[in-house]
Amino acid sequence: MFHDARHARRLAFAHRLLVRAVDVRPQETAALLLGFAYFFCLLCAYYLLRPLRDAMGLVGGAGQLQWLFTATFVAMLALVPVFGAIAARWPPRRFVPFVYRFFALNILVFAALFGAGVQELVVSRVFFVWLSVFNLFVISIFWSVMADHFSSEQGKRLFGFIAAGGTAGALAGPALAAGLSLSLGIPFLAVIAALLLEAAVRSYRRLADEARAPTERQEAARGTDPHGTRLGGGMFAGISLILRERYLLGIVLYLLLHATASTFLYFQQGRIVEVSFADTAARTRFFAVVDLAVSALALLLQMFVAGRLIRCAGIAVALMLLPLTGLLAFSALAVWPFVAVLGAVQVLRRGLDYAIVRPAREALFTVVGRAAKYKAKNVIDTVVYRGGDAASGWLFAGLAATGIGFAGMTAVFAPFGALWVWLSVWLARRQDARARASDNGFQEREASHEGRIA
Repeated sequence: MFHDARHARRLAFAHRLLVRAVDVRPQETAALLLGFAYFFCLLCAYYLLRPLRDAMGLVGGAGQLQWLFTATFVAMLALVPVFGAIAARWPPRRFVPFVYRFFALNILVFAALFGAGVQELVVSRVFFVWLSVFNLFVISIFWSVMADHFSSEQGKRLFGFIAAGGTAGALAGPALAAGLSLSLGIPFLAVIAALLLEAAVRSYRRLADEARAPTERQEAARGTDPHGTRLGGGMFAGISLILRERYLLGIVLYLLLHATASTFLYFQQGRIVEVSFADTAARTRFFAVVDLAVSALALLLQMFVAGRLIRCAGIAVALMLLPLTGLLAFSALAVWPFVAVLGAVQVLRRGLDYAIVRPAREALFTVVGRAAKYKAKNVIDTVVYRGGDAASGWLFAGLAATGIGFAGMTAVFAPFGALWVWLSVWLARRQDARARASDNGFQEREASHEGRIA
């Protein structure tokens, strides 16, 4: 009893502090903080290793990046059916920890390979592909969990602040990488990343308990908690769900446009960095500095801007920021293809994406059924995104082979940017209609079992 009273006082104090930055209700405070901690651990683990991935991706030369992107897509194709089979047989409370611990074990294997100095080129390429897969899988599952435990209305208010937990981790990760990589070495950083994934598992389990309403806790005691039951379906259920719903297909198209713009900019980044820095250490330092700047900007926006902007201006405005900043980035690099300009446009574009666009995009999934939240969303975030990466990577290579400059690519991007803006408005309207239908009691039957924070 004393422990419960002390815990309640701590939550009340935390709420008084948080309410100044985010529109959070007292009963949502614990779940909000656990979501923040959960995402912090995930992205801190990833960003410990990301600068190393970007540097290793250039070991064989920037001209080989399209092969690495293709290999990542193939790996996604192989793993998504496996994830679908696991999700069909186990409830989220079992398969979420399993996936994170599987990746933690992989990290420890890479730590051993780095420490032993095994074939640098081969291990570098395998690590690049693996970390690209790891990133999308663990973050996709995280946002599936958020969409499963928060309503549409809560997502608009709280997802921006929860995303700030990831940004704080994205700040801590490169800082640790920059400070410890030379003194302790890469294998030690990999071990820290594995421990952070275990901390994420603990945060997830506490969030799943905290997010239950009292009636759901009683259901859990009887073994009938919907969050403790398996999703069912086959290993390809996510694909069939996407093909049956125009709303999900719209999200697919939005993500494909995002992947294409991001890949073109990433490849241009590789070309500029390759000629600007002579060695892997200098390139790693540049990537780490950019990551730190992105995280700093995103954290400020997430803490004080994102939630209020999404709630007041709407999801459409938030989603449109990505095509607009993409066009700005293309145009700036077409005129000034220099490292300083590259860093500036990447910081702006990625900062707005992480702080505002990503929370708005994840709110789109709060109005679909539980199977779609985990299975269809996983296909969209992994296979679709990496498929877009691979296809646009070869498209970039083909355009570059014809001698087209970045100014020409800006002209190619412009009509797709217009489509992207229109799609942002369409998705926002459909999301709002589904949310209103849910509030009126007409949500689809599968979603009727969803848990909501009391």
